Amino acid sequence: MATPSPGHSITYRVAAPASFSASTDLAAVIADHGAALTALDVIESTRSELVVDVSCDTRGPDHAQEIEQALAALDGVDVRKSSDRTFLLHLGGKLESTPTVTLKNRDDLSRAYTPGVARVCQAIAENPEDARRLTIKRNTVAVVTDGSAVLGLGNIGPEASMPVMEGKAVLFKQFADVDAWPVALDTQDTEEIIAVCKAIAPAYGGINLEDISAPRCFEIEARLRDELDIPVFHDDQHGTAIVTLAALTNALKVVEKQLSDVRIVVSGAGAAGHAIVKLLLAAGAHDVVVCGRSGALTSAQEHAAPHRTWLAQHTNPRGVTGSLKEAVVGADVFIGVSAPDLLDEADIAGMAEGSIVFAMSNPDPEVDPAAASRHAAVIATGRSDYPNQINNVLAFPGFFRGLLDAHCHDITDEMLRVAAEAIAETIADDELNAGHIIPSVFDPRVATNVAEAVAGVARQEAGGAEGSADTGDAARRNGRTAAPTSAEAAR
Repeated sequence: MATPSPGHSITYRVAAPASFSASTDLAAVIADHGAALTALDVIESTRSELVVDVSCDTRGPDHAQEIEQALAALDGVDVRKSSDRTFLLHLGGKLESTPTVTLKNRDDLSRAYTPGVARVCQAIAENPEDARRLTIKRNTVAVVTDGSAVLGLGNIGPEASMPVMEGKAVLFKQFADVDAWPVALDTQDTEEIIAVCKAIAPAYGGINLEDISAPRCFEIEARLRDELDIPVFHDDQHGTAIVTLAALTNALKVVEKQLSDVRIVVSGAGAAGHAIVKLLLAAGAHDVVVCGRSGALTSAQEHAAPHRTWLAQHTNPRGVTGSLKEAVVGADVFIGVSAPDLLDEADIAGMAEGSIVFAMSNPDPEVDPAAASRHAAVIATGRSDYPNQINNVLAFPGFFRGLLDAHCHDITDEMLRVAAEAIAETIADDELNAGHIIPSVFDPRVATNVAEAVAGVARQEAGGAEGSADTGDAARRNGRTAAPTSAEAAR
């Protein structure tokens, strides 16, 4: 990692001789060793000693150890302990279960539980669709994984995947008030995963598939969409595709080019690459070349995986052959969802004038952004320490908010397209520039815009029937209790 990151933030508790320059000396060590000082807090003070918590962003464990040794080398300084702030944040997990009702007396208990709860159970038994209004199903998503393709870590298993799944659930709640819960499965068998998802579906309003390796993820998603009456969304595919299209829409405005005219090269023929290409084609792209490990995919080739066959048959209209480096020559757009360090500065220099480079491999991109910026007009990555972070959190919270509000049963390509459009249009045309093509993940307008766009399409496709939102959804999010419907009052 080239630059210090909050993901490697360390706090050193240091005892130093009391002096006017004690804090300054500690800060100087941090600066001299290339870390980013974030806090310097005096914890204890006596006539002879100061105890100071020194917090800084580092480049990783080795860098953190180097800084600790440098602090300890100062005259009279004792490093009492060092704490990794990322691990501290995860202690005990990042989620808890919190009731939405308060039981203050016997009457409350009688309504929330027995005997009153039996009436609600009977109502749902008579009309199962009532579960969307009368249980957590109305606002709850299962974040399902088997731990086989976690971030850039690969097949690390269900237990090790939990911090990521918890993080996804936190993002759902913070950005769109969707209650999500991790479901980490101790199986990587396709049929077992499908069976488990079908078995737990009655409790959830949607399923977010996460970090499941290709090609199994394609069959799992397709089968579940066919066999369940709740929406199933594979974020590694469709979340990535939505945000990529949104960023590309605005990047093309910056360089004054049209999607239908540009030559696009995609590095990565897996789940993310497949979904990105499908959405680009649906949005109007014509000239897309996909490169896997062995180079450009062409219709003349045979592929064992069905998704690669689809890509080969629906892309590369000019019959480009050869390696990724050869394919990007003269290209207007490069989109990478593959592996680090596949391209160098010379490769970017060989692209068309006003080129766009989305190097989204994490944590290390396909090409060094600093080197690429010397030739490309617009650069974006998946990282937070560079401008234009293409981050799925811009898509999935609002996307599910819209699905849940519209009581949606399925997901369509048009929903994906309008979600991308909503993200892109969050930035006005007069605000766009090469360093600002995608809104911040903390922009409160994003999730709302995406939710409204997705819900609008869902209602249109449902003919205005089942797609109408429950008035209780908006009321609940505003902290109010919705009035009962006439049917509820009758019960």
